[in-house]
Amino acid sequence: MRPGGALLALLASLGASLLLLRLLRCPAAPARARVSAEEAREDAAGTAAAQRMLRSPGTPAPRAANSTHLNEKSLELTEKCKNLHYGIQSLSNKTRRYSEDDYLQIITNIQSCPWKRQAEEYANFRAKLASCCDAIQNFVVSQSNTPVGTNMSYEVESKKEIPIKENIFHMFPVAQPFVERPYNQCAVVGNGGILNRSLCGAEIDKSDFVFRCNLPPITGNISKDVGSKTNLVTVNPSIITLKYGNLKKKKELFLEDIATYGDAFLLLPAFSFRANTGASFKVYYTLKESKARQKVLFFHPKYLKHLALFWRTKGVIAYRLSTGLMITSVAVELCENVKLYGFWPFSKTIEDAPVSHHYYDNTLPKRGFHQMPKEYSQILQLHVKGILKLQFSKCEIA
Repeated sequence: MRPGGALLALLASLGASLLLLRLLRCPAAPARARVSAEEAREDAAGTAAAQRMLRSPGTPAPRAANSTHLNEKSLELTEKCKNLHYGIQSLSNKTRRYSEDDYLQIITNIQSCPWKRQAEEYANFRAKLASCCDAIQNFVVSQSNTPVGTNMSYEVESKKEIPIKENIFHMFPVAQPFVERPYNQCAVVGNGGILNRSLCGAEIDKSDFVFRCNLPPITGNISKDVGSKTNLVTVNPSIITLKYGNLKKKKELFLEDIATYGDAFLLLPAFSFRANTGASFKVYYTLKESKARQKVLFFHPKYLKHLALFWRTKGVIAYRLSTGLMITSVAVELCENVKLYGFWPFSKTIEDAPVSHHYYDNTLPKRGFHQMPKEYSQILQLHVKGILKLQFSKCEIA
């Protein structure tokens, strides 16, 4: 072969090799892509592993399906809780006789919703009460709001008047006695049988101010459920007449019973009916003569009249408001936080267990005197709005 021919053959061979190399190099792009994807998966796995390492050992990895389910449940609960007051309102508006089961279902729903105090709602409701009634200045009769010479109209028998002479005037405190208000935490303790075995006594006694109704028993074993601290207790004059014989033969028993309330104020509706006046004044003079620690106060009839008009606008059209609703209204004005215990006008629990009317007896109220379903629906509304809190069941023990 000629020298030039050999060189040409060599060059041809080299060109073919280069072309072959280029052809072999083309499939490398998909291969590299696969490697990159695998590396990305490894990186992701590494990141997930790192995240697992950063989580505490007790925290399970999130699962998308469960998270979605929980979010849906949470949204359902939130929506249900938002609409609770509509259910209460529709129940309250029913014209037929109310059913306990209807109310108990509403309460079951309420208990499944978290309660939170709503400062704005509280302030608005308190302002409305202050505008109509002004408990801070007018809750009880005082020398400052009822001067000598006043012809005071009775709350219910409004056409009847009692002239305020010197002897009556001196029964009144000089000014409103609740100078330390607003109290931070107040307990309004009703007498419902739901308090039995509630173990709420310790919680009640931690309150800054405790309101009670109609001289309920608070000593002995029952105190673990109802507490013993008392700052103000109402007295229905009928109790003085029926239980204590108008303080003639049973005066000592009366003094013994009220001694259990310590330095509490005794609050009486002396000027609601003319029949209440004599028994209420008898309590005042009995305590004064005995130099008892307790002090007597009288509900101002004008305050109670205005309060009844306020609740009438909410649908509570009764012959007379219950003492519980009166005191709850007062507490909202005098306190920053209000919690209600023993408010339960039903014959059974939500678990269908029987409940006595009072925690100390099963004496039912006079039919038609109060409008308990309407009142209770209003209190439920206040709970749902975060204005006050109702204790429905046993208290948690710290």
